[in-house]
This record gives sequence, C-alpha cells and structure tokens, in this order.
Amino acid sequence: HISCQSEWFKQFQAGIEPGCNYFIEVDPQQDLSEVVRPRSSPLLAEVETKQGKKYLWATFSHDQIDLNFANPDVLLEFIKIIIFYIQKGAKYIRLDAVGFLWKQPGSRCMHLPQTHAAVKIIREVIQMIDCDVALITETNVPNRENLSYFGNRDEAHMIYNFSLPPLLINALLQGKSDHLKTWMMSMPPAPLGCAYFNFTASHDGIGLRPAEGLLSETEYHQLIDTMQKFGGQISMRQKPDGGQSPYEINISLFDALKGTVKGEDQWQIARFLCSQTIMMSIEGIPAFYIHSLLATPNHHAGVKETGQNRTINRYSWDYAELQAKLADPRSAQSIILKELSRRIQIRRLQAAFHPNATQYTLHPQQSALFVFWRQSMSRDQSIFCVNNLSDRPQQLALSEINLVCTDPWYDLLSGRVIDDIASHFTLQPYQSAWITNKF
Repeated sequence: HISCQSEWFKQFQAGIEPGCNYFIEVDPQQDLSEVVRPRSSPLLAEVETKQGKKYLWATFSHDQIDLNFANPDVLLEFIKIIIFYIQKGAKYIRLDAVGFLWKQPGSRCMHLPQTHAAVKIIREVIQMIDCDVALITETNVPNRENLSYFGNRDEAHMIYNFSLPPLLINALLQGKSDHLKTWMMSMPPAPLGCAYFNFTASHDGIGLRPAEGLLSETEYHQLIDTMQKFGGQISMRQKPDGGQSPYEINISLFDALKGTVKGEDQWQIARFLCSQTIMMSIEGIPAFYIHSLLATPNHHAGVKETGQNRTINRYSWDYAELQAKLADPRSAQSIILKELSRRIQIRRLQAAFHPNATQYTLHPQQSALFVFWRQSMSRDQSIFCVNNLSDRPQQLALSEINLVCTDPWYDLLSGRVIDDIASHFTLQPYQSAWITNKF
C-alpha cells in the first residue's frame, strides 16, 4: 500500500500516468465477504477523482491505498526501489504485510500463489545484486501460514516469529511454560541459510492472530484483560461474518510485564529482562525494538493526541531527559540498557547461538521453568537455557538436563561454576541461566 498523500495517488485522482493505473478499482456491489480483514475499517475507500467518484481497495486504512501488483509496472517500480536501497547500502529488506499483496475477489486474498511468486521474484533480484542482503517477510498471521514464506529456500531469508510475543508475555503473566513449550516443539528448524526473526515488540502492537489455536480461550481472554489493566489498548479487526475480534494489543512491552494475572508487583525489571533473554536464546536472530532497550513506559499522552492506539509504543524521547535517566543507576532505563548490553555481548561469543544451531525443548518437573538446549553447528558447544517464569524461586535438578560428566559446566550469565552435575541449581524469580560447557 501507499499513502493517499503520495504522488502516485495524486496522479490517479488526476487521471495522469503512471499512477492512474497503479490502484485497484472495485465495484462496491461486488461480493467481497471472503476477504480476510486485519482492520475494522471498510475495505473500500471512496475517492474523488477527475473522472468522478471511485472505490479503491484499502486493506489497512483509507489513508493507505493498496497498489495493483497485477500490473507488472507496479512490481517493476518496487524492484527499482529495492535496488536503490541496496545500492545505498541496505542489508535487510522488509516486505510489510506481504500476505495481502495479491487481490482475487471470491478468495480470502491472503497468501495467494501469486503473492508467493512475487516474493520469489524479489528474492531472485536481491540475490543477483548482493547475496549478503537478507529478505524479511512480515506476515502477522497464524503460525502455519507464516511458515509458508520460507518457501523451498527460495522466498524469505527470515520470517517474523509472530507467535513469540503473545506466547512469551502470556507465559510470564501465568508463571508457566506449557504453551510456550508446546509451540516451540511444533516449530520446525528453519531451513539452512534461513532464520526466524525473533522479536517481542515493534512499532506496531502485539499481534493476537498468531496466538490463535495456541492459547486456551480462558488464557486468551486473561491476557487481553491483564493488558488492559496495565494500561494497554485493544485494536479490533472485522471478521467475514461482520463481527469484530481482537487483532492486536497496543502497549509498551515494559509495562506489559509490570505484573502477572494477579496484578502489579515488584518484579517488573526482572520479568522484562527474562523476556529479552529468552528472545536472545531461542533459534533465530534476535531483534530489539528501541523502546525495549530503553524500558519506555506507555505513552498515553500520545494516544490522546493522535487518536491512534499504536502511538502508545512510539514515544519520542527528549535527548536531555533520556541522558538523565541513563545517568541514574537506579532508573529502569539505566538498569535495563546496561544489563541487556552485557547479555548481548556474552551472546555474541557463543557458537551455540548461531541462527541454525540445534534447539531441543526439555521438560523439567516444574512448569514454571522454561528450559531448552542449544548446540553449535560444530557440536562442540552446548548451552542449556534455563528460565524461571515465576515470581518464586525454583530449583532445577541438574540431572534433568543431561550435563555430560566429562565436561566442565558454567553459567555464562551469573558466573557460577557447576562442580556437581547431580546437584540442584536455584533460580531466583525471573532469573535466566546459560549453562555451557565451553567458556
């Protein structure tokens, strides 16, 4: 899609080439009831043009008008734009909401074969120009649909891991790993040379569609209710039957983790650090939103000012204000940025955190523990990632995670040396450990 303030759209209104052929005109009487809707706004935007009133396809909002990729000139224009960015040094190309690219009335207009063909064409162009550039697809949809964008190693290099944010937040609110483990065990390893793009927050909201079928109805509604209690907003989408359902939670991730389903507590910073450490540990490439690194709270004044729910997580820091926060060792901003920076530096040195390194989910007795194993491609480093998802200390019997007796073992995060592999390892509330045999 493109802004209704753009040059192409103004050309459409004036009947001038090339923009006059770049949009999708639709008869408003046509049956479009099968089309998947990510928003509650009407699908068609009524537009005044030199030739009179017309109706254009507008998937997301009436200030973002969909482009007609059935016109080869549109695809060629986008290829030119992508080449321009690569020539200017871009190393990552993100295809926004690409699942909605192709329109075919009578269908869901989601993930159509023509959409996958367009992704393959763009991948091929990128590979011809610079094989170090990565193509990332952004498809905020149920997990199985999202996985299709790896193709046969001929579509995206990376896909957004959209199920991670709602499942991880839910696990930390509930204090148990059940759904997180079930999901992780169902995730196939990314094809060699491809990767999951792991994130927990972005400039958009926390998508709820990727949690469909993964959370129970009770926990799904508890998640929404708790986020609202912590100051979040819920954005809705229109269903084919005309009803509405929650589409995304709009909230600062830092404030999303200010408590549990029992209410707010004193563990916000520890819980938040646990969430980011899990993201850094799982298979794939971690991506930090700037407001996660800076522990930015909800921006309620911005929502009031713009009328847009997503503004809640788009605060613009005043430089002097941020400097003062980071200079104060007691502030959440200082504590979190310093500790995340430390953990990122540790992570960078570990071969077992390669995006395609082996991952295996483990099953300790306590559901409050989320434990998995990573092994380097060369098989000489193991890291057991152990995370306490609860507000109470938990003891892990090291015999449950199969530490090899001939290797030395050490927690990279706390510096603790493990002398007895038959002993217990105590984790404080929301503590994470990276237990490795190579350090």
